[in-house]
Amino acid sequence: MKLYINCIAFLLFTTALVSCNSADSKPLSDSVYQQYGSPFDKMPAKEDAVIYQVNIRAFSPSGTIKGVQDRLADIQQLGVNVIYLMPITPNGIVRSAGGLGSPYSVKDYKSVSTEYGSLEDLRVLVAEAHKMNIAVLLDWVANHTSWDNEWITAHPEWYQQDANGNIIIPPGTNYNDVAQLDYTNTEMRKAMIDAMSYWVYTANIDGFRCDYADFVPQNFWTEAIAKLRTIKNQKLLMLAEGTKVNQFEAGFDYTFGFGFFGAMKKIFSDSMPATSLQDANAAEYANNYKNSQRIVRYTTNHDVAISDGSPIELFGGKKGSVATFLIAAYMKSIPMIYNGQEIGYASRIPFFTHTPIDWTKGDADVLAEYKKIIAFRNSSNAIKKGTYKGYSSDAVCAFTMETETDQVLVFSNLTNKTVNYIVPASLIAINWKDAFNGTASPLTKEISLAPYQYLVFKN
Repeated sequence: MKLYINCIAFLLFTTALVSCNSADSKPLSDSVYQQYGSPFDKMPAKEDAVIYQVNIRAFSPSGTIKGVQDRLADIQQLGVNVIYLMPITPNGIVRSAGGLGSPYSVKDYKSVSTEYGSLEDLRVLVAEAHKMNIAVLLDWVANHTSWDNEWITAHPEWYQQDANGNIIIPPGTNYNDVAQLDYTNTEMRKAMIDAMSYWVYTANIDGFRCDYADFVPQNFWTEAIAKLRTIKNQKLLMLAEGTKVNQFEAGFDYTFGFGFFGAMKKIFSDSMPATSLQDANAAEYANNYKNSQRIVRYTTNHDVAISDGSPIELFGGKKGSVATFLIAAYMKSIPMIYNGQEIGYASRIPFFTHTPIDWTKGDADVLAEYKKIIAFRNSSNAIKKGTYKGYSSDAVCAFTMETETDQVLVFSNLTNKTVNYIVPASLIAINWKDAFNGTASPLTKEISLAPYQYLVFKN
């Protein structure tokens, strides 16, 4: 792309670019950006992450980035060390999306939406989060843009087109509010990497959750992630909202546990046995030969909170929702929490409208359980780094996570009835302690678990 400007004008332009809230989206050399802020010196190792998803429109009465900053202490006290913000960019014209439009319909890749605040607000949030030892990831939509994105008119060749030359929506979907990008176009790929780099440089963010990742070519992610990791003198965390094992090869730290969530849901909706979680775990890690790699697991997120229901609806009420979260947090996984679930919030949380969570309706007992579960996870190398082995029955999800020096044993009754569980002899012989209070807790041949009761032991 040719820029018909003289050298002096170019220098003025690039200086303005760094200081502006909304920057030109043309692909530029990384040399035009200067790193804002200092590298985050408490960046969690990938196995240590506990991720908290923020729906900005719902998180606070203001629905702004500042509203997130105001509740950072609550997030920190939960035991979280990674926040990922749903898209902060302006969304485009509404085409059947409804409400305020979808945050995943991106109008400008290098701008903070005025709905949420400003670049300076984001910088302050990141800086304050870093002070609390929390990393900040941005949600990134690389597959498609809004129909009024500047690229549509300036570079229609950057989009997939039908036989008549019309730009199309993502194939096989009804996503009428977005236009499908064409990853065979080299210039578009450069522009996308440039836009991702912009946020690392100008807002000091710590990585990305990449939306619809399986539908973007792996070779793009390989190129983009390699480039991004050269920017700051620290590790970035990269989460693929996808299931392909080769996302790890592309450089992602995590993939997404769609199958595991589906299996958990069927235990409650279709009376499937708890052993189906063992099967789901095996299926998600099929052909994944590195024990260090982890899948992000959840009991809700922004999509399923609308389409499927809240954890309270899906998993047998408050006690059942905690029993399932425990499994999602401990079974060879990286746990992800969607704002509100930690207080047992029963209402579905939309993201096409500004519908604030009523934090006064929280359940203190549920919050205490979440904090307890997360705190032990944060202290346990066996859960974070260990090897998984399953012992489940039809009613009870049972498994161990084990390293050479540490072992954790989990039982979680996923039914609304009291059940008896026959403990394998190999587990009885171990000197267990209660994971949460440290008291000696020897196991007998048979244990009884109340409805949705869970037990966690360590050795």
